[in-house]
Amino acid sequence: ASVSEPAQKCCTENIQPFLASILEELMGPVSSGFTEVRALFDKEVNEIIQDFQKTNDMTRLKENVDQLMTLPFNSVKMEPCYLKVNLLQELLQDLKSRFKVYHIDFVIQRTQNFMQELMENAVYTFEQLFSPSHQADSAKVATTIEKVKLRVLK
Repeated sequence: ASVSEPAQKCCTENIQPFLASILEELMGPVSSGFTEVRALFDKEVNEIIQDFQKTNDMTRLKENVDQLMTLPFNSVKMEPCYLKVNLLQELLQDLKSRFKVYHIDFVIQRTQNFMQELMENAVYTFEQLFSPSHQADSAKVATTIEKVKLRVLK
């Protein structure tokens, strides 16, 4: 009871007025990282579509879809997504001194983990909605892939 009032006053005067601007500042790199994840998924699926349209090879399509499933674990391809969030390092340095925010690396790592999880969910959903082995009409495969991609991105 004796600590509650001073703590409430401290938060109200020294922290709460800055929360909206801090959140807005932090969301820039986070949003751009997640946008990059979305763009990477879109690009990879478009490459699958283009490859299938050139080859019309169902076996190769299956291999490409299987390879898409490894995308969340492909550190080279995911790196541009992760780099967007590294900007938090600079932004959080100011917060560290002003508000005693510690474990900046943990915040960045957790955000990158969420990005990887989002990609895992996207490729899993894509695989569940589109199964090359169930595609009888190869003429409609590219259109089906595009529809599934748009559904996943939605």
